[in-house]
Formats: sequence, C-alpha cells, structure tokens
Amino acid sequence: MRSNLCILYSDFSPLAPELIYLPPVFFLIALTYATAGFGGGSSYLAVLALAALPTGEMRATALVCNLIVAGGGVFHFWKAGAMPWQRALPLVLISVPAAYLGGRIELPREQFLGLLGLVLLFAGLAMWLRPGAEREPLADDPLPEAARRTQLQAGILGGALGFLAGLVSIGGGIFLSPVLFLQRWAEARTIAAVTSLFIFVNSLSGLLGQVSRGFEPPWQLLGVLAVAVLIGGQIGTRLTLRSLSATTIRRVAAVLIIVVGARLLVQVSGLW
Repeated sequence: MRSNLCILYSDFSPLAPELIYLPPVFFLIALTYATAGFGGGSSYLAVLALAALPTGEMRATALVCNLIVAGGGVFHFWKAGAMPWQRALPLVLISVPAAYLGGRIELPREQFLGLLGLVLLFAGLAMWLRPGAEREPLADDPLPEAARRTQLQAGILGGALGFLAGLVSIGGGIFLSPVLFLQRWAEARTIAAVTSLFIFVNSLSGLLGQVSRGFEPPWQLLGVLAVAVLIGGQIGTRLTLRSLSATTIRRVAAVLIIVVGARLLVQVSGLW
C-alpha cells in the first residue's frame, strides 16, 4: 500500500523524481518550527543544499517559505489577540535597516559561524534548563518585571539582532527567541508571536533585496513548496495557540536552537 501511494505521488508530482521528497520534508519543517514562532529558514537552506540547488535559487526559495510560515503565524497570533504590537514594533522596525546593513558586510565566515554556533548552543541549553522561564504572567501584572524595557532598549536589541540576522542571511528569530526567553520578556505564546513578526519583516526585507538584484526563483518547485509550508505552518501555529503548554513551546524552541547551533559547528569543522 505504501509503495502504491509513493508511485501515485510520484506520477502526479510536477517535480523531478530526485526532488519529490522536498514537499513532505518542508511540510514537517514548517510544522515543527511554527510551534515555536520560527519560520524554518535555516533548515530549508540545509535541505536545499543537499538537493544541490544553485545558491541564488536556494536563498530565494528559503526566504519565500520563511515569509509564508512567519506571515501565517503573525496573522493567527494577531487574530487571537496574542500580538503585543506596542512592545513588538520597536524590536522589528529597527531590525529591518540593520539587517540590510549587516547583509552588506563580509566577515571571515568560518570563525564567525563557529562563534555563532557556540552562542546558539549555549543559549538553547540555557533555555531548556533554566527553571521558571516558562512562568505565566499574573492577571494584574501582564508582563514580568524584567520585561519592562523602554522602547529605546527594545530598538537597540532589535537593531543588534537584525544586524546579526543580516550577516548570516536568515530571518533572525533564532537569535531573538532565546534572548526574550532568558530575559523573561513575556510568556511563551507572546514570545512566539513577536518572533514570527520579527522573522516576517526581516525575511521580507531580504526577499526585496533579492528582487532588486533580478533573481529568478525556480517557480515550479517554489509553488509546490509554498503549499507544503503553508499547510505545515498553519498546523504548527494552531497547535501553539490551542494545545501546547508554555513549557512545551519553550523547549521546542530550545531544541531547534540547539540543533541549528550544533549544525553550524559541524559545518565549520568540515564534517558536513
């Protein structure tokens, strides 16, 4: 029965036979990452690299998929009243020009990625182990005391992380989320909502940069993958809003951050 389904899928897929595994893989990535408010951009790039796509096509495809998943998350968090716009906007607005500037700077790649991998690895472990990081806010205290930051401080944080996101060409939510969790900036669903917004605006900025250079994405592949990540992202966001506990959301985010950090270290070491 399983082989018959695989043959049927292969017959009706518009993709080349060697690429038919991509839609279900992208679906699973989108579903998993969306539960933590992420877009999945780093994993999309890793999978597309294994598929041997040209670099320009990889970046454009990953950015569009990131945009779809994060955009769906922003919509659902906004609809559920979980998006703290007043506090989120200073974080995300300053990150856009900062990400653009970061993208124009070239650093020694191996050393930078190695340091970045270590930072993410330790941040993910701290998120997993830190007691009380999942504490829900009290009814008369809508946000923890440590989260009462000025708009200037939020703007500085957003700008710094946006700049870092630009340096490594991703949406940047993988950097923002551990900082917010470790500062106890808000409860878990609010952090997931703000992370989605952060990823959305930075992915849009990156995609516009690609368009300005006249990129030509693989339209047929992109269309199929867009449907896959749209469905996966919708399921993941709904799970976050309706089913998952604050502890589960935090630990899913921690695992994903640890995986990305470890993968960067392996990449720098030349093992992958």
